[in-house]
Amino acid sequence: MSEELVPGTKESTHPLGPTPREGWKKGGRMLSVLLSVNVLLFACTLISSGAFNKVAVYDTDVFALLTAMMLLTTIWILFYLFRTSRGPDAVPYLDSHAGPIWLQGGLVLFGICTLVMDVFKTGYYSSFYECQSAIKILHPIIQFLFVIVQTYFLWVSAKDCIHAHLDLTRCGLMFTLATNLAIWMAAVVDESVHHTHSDGDNTSYARLTSTAERAGSTSGEACPCNTTFCQIFQRGYFYLYPFNIEYSLFASTMVYVMWKNVGRLIGPSHGGSHGHGHTPFFASLFQETFFIGPVLGLLIFVIGVGVFIMYEVQVNGDTSGTQQALILYYSFNVACLGLMTLVSLGGSIIYRFDQRTMDHHKNPSRTVDVTLLMGAALGQYAIAYYSIVAVVVATPRDLLGGLNLSYSLLMIAQHTFQNVFIIESLHRGPPSMQGNPPEEPVYGLTYANQDALQSLPAYPPTPGLVGPTAAGPQEAVTIISAPQKNWRRKCLKDISLFLLMCNVILWIMPAFGVRPHFNNEVEMDFYGYSLWTAIVNICLPFGIFYRMHAVSNLLEVYVLS
Repeated sequence: MSEELVPGTKESTHPLGPTPREGWKKGGRMLSVLLSVNVLLFACTLISSGAFNKVAVYDTDVFALLTAMMLLTTIWILFYLFRTSRGPDAVPYLDSHAGPIWLQGGLVLFGICTLVMDVFKTGYYSSFYECQSAIKILHPIIQFLFVIVQTYFLWVSAKDCIHAHLDLTRCGLMFTLATNLAIWMAAVVDESVHHTHSDGDNTSYARLTSTAERAGSTSGEACPCNTTFCQIFQRGYFYLYPFNIEYSLFASTMVYVMWKNVGRLIGPSHGGSHGHGHTPFFASLFQETFFIGPVLGLLIFVIGVGVFIMYEVQVNGDTSGTQQALILYYSFNVACLGLMTLVSLGGSIIYRFDQRTMDHHKNPSRTVDVTLLMGAALGQYAIAYYSIVAVVVATPRDLLGGLNLSYSLLMIAQHTFQNVFIIESLHRGPPSMQGNPPEEPVYGLTYANQDALQSLPAYPPTPGLVGPTAAGPQEAVTIISAPQKNWRRKCLKDISLFLLMCNVILWIMPAFGVRPHFNNEVEMDFYGYSLWTAIVNICLPFGIFYRMHAVSNLLEVYVLS
């Protein structure tokens, strides 16, 4: 467990930790949090105000604010990379729980898609540059640069436990977090307004406001988008918005963990390593699973893609096909959510027979994962409960109403049992800790940065992490024995892969335009258009984020099982 010491004091029981250079850690944290909260609230106020036509806040104002925030964040990141982290004693520890490879891979993937989106937005606004402000063209260009710099920064520095420029680093990280959340909210508002008008009254893109579509609002004239290239760019960047949304959230998560690790001290008791072998993914897929989970999950994914295509075709076509599309959509989701609920419950039951000890060591990454899982699930909980009330009270009670009710109930059950399974999996010790915990502490995921410690005479080496042994850092890997390949382990891997594939398809559907909430008239008639639209637009983005965050956690569960 990490130890935080006040300068001038001596700790007899844990003499191995370095003496921190700050007298009041909570003061620096409070300052950075206050900065980010105020910046974020101002940005959210401006963005949400720009979503209404009757408010004199235009998209150029939102663009200018976001561009300024991204420029300031980019400048600070460059300062961190070339000045703060280059100090001889800047990074004495690295936290390998932070920034796992699958999270970094997802960040790079979504970052590349965001770059493509910025190219489409630049092409779209360049199509009628004569009638609008230059900030609309400058914004995607600055965002292109911001995404590249931030992705590199998180790739190389996500594990840093920085011990230099503490208050400045905390404020910079929190400002970076506020910038990513502001970009996320701008994209969510823009996409929500777009889908609301597309599904509700079928108005044109020219009415969209928030961050992209109040074209010509400063001059009072709409900018025409009549060319083929303009329309391709216009539709293209809207289809890429889900990737931009996920990129901002992934980056926010990693930045928050970095903020928690600023000034953090790693003691020798910080074990609980979730070590695993270096077997290639596909090789382990064939060797360490029953192969039922991946096949069934892939089948669900393929069927889901077919349902998604048929739903979009029928809803956007003749109005008579909407009823059939809704029945098809709800039927697929009822079957999928039912299987996921049973599988998650089965995984929790398997853990009742697992002899591995629980890992209670301090782990900021795991704390963030659990908090985000529980918090993001509230969005789907809210929509489900609102739908249950509307379906139960409203009449008539037909097949569609029954499917809608079953879908809402299973949505609640599935989120609940899946959260229990994932959280319990993340808190399990490594497979080598089955039965009694090892007598010697296990080191493997949190380790010391030896290059930094060489220049710290006041920082005594930590046994097992930095020492005179010839094994060096390789000893951390060899201490952990290979887990036994038993049926419980294979079942857990099958379960995690099955749930992973199901969550991917359940993310694709709402992220790319499936909105049964606006096509089903039960909730719309019961709550009214304005109230129901507000409920869906506020809660659904959290539900979409939940799916992708669950995918990241399930991949970690698969690796650690």
